[in-house]
Amino acid sequence: MTRSLTLGPILFHWPAEQKLDFYARIADEAPVDTVYLGEVICSKRSPFFEQHYDEVAERLQRGGKKVVFSSLTEVVLKRERKAIEGFCELDDHEIEINNTSALLSMNGKAHRVGPLMNVYNEMTMAYLAKGGATHFCLPVELPGTSAKLLADKAAELGAGVELQVYGRASLAVSARCYHARAHARTKDNCQFVCEDDPDGMPLKTLDGKPFLAVNGIQTLSQSYLNYLTDLPELMAAGISHYRLSPHTHDMVAIAQIFRDVLDDKVSSEEADVRLSVVTGSLPFSNGFWHGKAGHLRV
Repeated sequence: MTRSLTLGPILFHWPAEQKLDFYARIADEAPVDTVYLGEVICSKRSPFFEQHYDEVAERLQRGGKKVVFSSLTEVVLKRERKAIEGFCELDDHEIEINNTSALLSMNGKAHRVGPLMNVYNEMTMAYLAKGGATHFCLPVELPGTSAKLLADKAAELGAGVELQVYGRASLAVSARCYHARAHARTKDNCQFVCEDDPDGMPLKTLDGKPFLAVNGIQTLSQSYLNYLTDLPELMAAGISHYRLSPHTHDMVAIAQIFRDVLDDKVSSEEADVRLSVVTGSLPFSNGFWHGKAGHLRV
């Protein structure tokens, strides 16, 4: 069975130079098969990097990576609707849809479905496949029992099935920009304050305990998904693609650790120790997969 390692789109507002350096290193050193590009969270960020997509895609392809472009998650404004229409006309690369507004523009054209679309059951998957979906990245909050049912359905449909296995989990998106409001700014005059938090802005409860993280309009988990010790179960469940979500940590080293487990070169337990060395004191979680509270480490 396919064991493909993928790198999701950068969710955060990193400076253009940082992104260019990041993708150059991914192209040359990271053992990933597919890289997703595109602004997924905030359309206001798009102009900072969109002029570099062609060169980044070409560099990644020279490095042996498949390139897929990911769409916005939230489409509200007229300019965002026009941008989605143009996005759906791309034909040089596969595209990943993260908002149902794109389905009309796709008009049956082959596409992938991203993790921010709510594919929770086999009927939804079959309906989307009938409309051209060939690959599904499942919502991160699904328990393993549900993921297996959907993986079985994807196999029946001849579709790929993917799950995020590393990085902060996306829990919600909103029309409001929490990042701007936290700094007494409006969404229209945010001054791109989200750039100050390259892995998300940490939140605490009123009694000072770590709780969640904020990335513009997106709410993220405080802990970082780590499914290394669960990879044997994911493989047995029929998951074919394993997604790493980019952060400022050493993503090349992290990708190599996951690749070694997928290739049966090291045990998942040994790899988990290696990951802790690379990431330091980051809090890990895998509760979603086990049908428990997502922040727990089982």
